[in-house]
Amino acid sequence: MAGNIKSLAALLFLAGSLILLWFVILSGITRTSPLRQTFFLSADTSGITGARSVSQWTYFKVCGLDNLDCGPARPGLPLGDAWDTDASNVPAELIGSYGGGTTSYTYWYMWRFGWVFYLIALFFETATFFVGFLACCGRLGAAISGIMGIVSLLFLSVAVSLMTATFVKMRNAFVADNRSAEFGSYAFGFSWGAWGALLISTILFCMARKRHTDRYAEPRSPRGFGGFGLRRKSTAPSRRSYDGRRVKEEYA
Repeated sequence: MAGNIKSLAALLFLAGSLILLWFVILSGITRTSPLRQTFFLSADTSGITGARSVSQWTYFKVCGLDNLDCGPARPGLPLGDAWDTDASNVPAELIGSYGGGTTSYTYWYMWRFGWVFYLIALFFETATFFVGFLACCGRLGAAISGIMGIVSLLFLSVAVSLMTATFVKMRNAFVADNRSAEFGSYAFGFSWGAWGALLISTILFCMARKRHTDRYAEPRSPRGFGGFGLRRKSTAPSRRSYDGRRVKEEYA
């Protein structure tokens, strides 16, 4: 019973992690809250060739203020998509020959790998969620769910770490160029919240397996005094020796 409760709790946390991940991935695609407020970084890009006065980077798009005036949705979006090729007034650290002459080598690969790992983590989390229903049936299902949860956690850890490193460095580059820039609290909160919920879910799946194992194990009675293998010495006289003394007294 305890294993089933832990499995159900793990599924609830896993569902919460998936919802938070979808909030991050769908940001910029719709104007509905909280997706409208979800972006990784908002920076002053005024004066940069072909850029908006304020640019906000989401998962699929670069948008203007409040995630309006967005560009086309693109997979693995170059961070330099916010401005034109070989644009002027861009912080030197950010611009380079990648992404059609808009993005530097470092930022091109850091965000491209982070973007892909988000999708991989989403795939394994979704698979774990459906497999997780087997965890309510026995220890094998809980064990498989726990293993898949660990794999999902590994990919999501890489994704969120790369995302954080990319946009922290990007913010610092804008600030060093005397431009204002701020993190998107929703995107960072949803990403790390999804990671935390997945971590709890994985731990609960592993605990559920242990509870299922205990339930099916043969009960063992404690040995001796206090269950520590110590035997209590009997103070009652042996019946055999008592009977022997009684016979001896009768024939004396």
